[in-house]
Amino acid sequence: MRALIIDDSAVMRKVIERALRQAGLELSEVLQASNGEEALQALRGDGGSASPIGLIVSDINMPVMDGLQFLEARRDEKLAEGVPVVMITTEGSEPFVLRAIAAGAQGYICKPFTADQVKARVLPLLQVA
Repeated sequence: MRALIIDDSAVMRKVIERALRQAGLELSEVLQASNGEEALQALRGDGGSASPIGLIVSDINMPVMDGLQFLEARRDEKLAEGVPVVMITTEGSEPFVLRAIAAGAQGYICKPFTADQVKARVLPLLQVA
């Protein structure tokens, strides 16, 4: 499976990738973006790929374009439709979570997180998709 990880911290992107692998996901390729705009560019350029992206994991708080803006733009441009999106955030407040779900997120994980939490939130989404 190919995954797109969006976070402004390169270290956090590696932590997320490691947690996904520890959760049992077999990742053939991991695309990375440091903000929502880079992620949109990656999705726009991925349209003809033989192996489409199967999972998107995004931080909410990022410069240039945050995770919520990314979700809304992705929805408006109809990019990676049907691909599960999980938000990773320090924002556990209900308005952020409701806005993320309204914009197309299927779940969220609060930082700091463990591989078991990632497994519990991500694997059920992939079995449905």
